[in-house]
Amino acid sequence: MTHESSTKQVAVSRPKITLLMVLCGVVGLAASGAVSAASNLDDGPGISIKFSPESLTTDAGVQALYSRIVRAAEAACPVPTGTRVISSGVKECRVKAVSRVVHQINNPRLAALLEGNSKSS
Repeated sequence: MTHESSTKQVAVSRPKITLLMVLCGVVGLAASGAVSAASNLDDGPGISIKFSPESLTTDAGVQALYSRIVRAAEAACPVPTGTRVISSGVKECRVKAVSRVVHQINNPRLAALLEGNSKSS
């Protein structure tokens, strides 16, 4: 009894392999771009602000906390040494940092202050 080889050969032409490799590369790049874009939403400086929830019960307390948040964002997103011009990247960094902290605190009065200040900018 002889054993015949049950191996099958499949012929794949080079153009098909090249096309498949290009397609895989494009899909891989698109996926990494999507991951990069998603992580940019959360990127940014970490700001830690200590506050008393009771401070959010008065307009003065809300204003004081908002001012502290803005100063912390300015410290976290500094203007490069040797320049006085605030670049659009630094401005965007500060806006995102302030917005993120206000969102995390989740107080309607603080959110209204942020909204009012962002409209006047």
